[in-house]
Amino acid sequence: MPRIAGIDVPDKKKMYFALQYIHGIGPKFAKEILEKAKVDPDQRSNEVDEAALAQINAVIDAEYLVEGALRRQVQQNIQRLKDIKCYRGDRHRKGLPVRGQRTQSNARTRKGKKKTVAGKKSVKAK
Repeated sequence: MPRIAGIDVPDKKKMYFALQYIHGIGPKFAKEILEKAKVDPDQRSNEVDEAALAQINAVIDAEYLVEGALRRQVQQNIQRLKDIKCYRGDRHRKGLPVRGQRTQSNARTRKGKKKTVAGKKSVKAK
């Protein structure tokens, strides 16, 4: 397995797709990186020579925020929102959706498993 930016990327995948296994690199950045490093996107990752891998690593290190540094920056941004006590920070703190989604009927991903409230009975209409 070739190592790019400290991450093992899959062997038999094309470089364009293998780069996308790195956190912070999607289709757009993968294409840009391969163009700057002058590597064929259709070449398999196990067929790329060491010089090309070094070139790809150099491009990523110089211009992109990936993996641990990116995760750390995202967490710092969320912490800043919490510290200034803005609306989005409050939503993060409470574990609710941050971007205006409805919560009455959905939002189970953010809120977690249902917590049944004891003693709450539905009112039946006559």
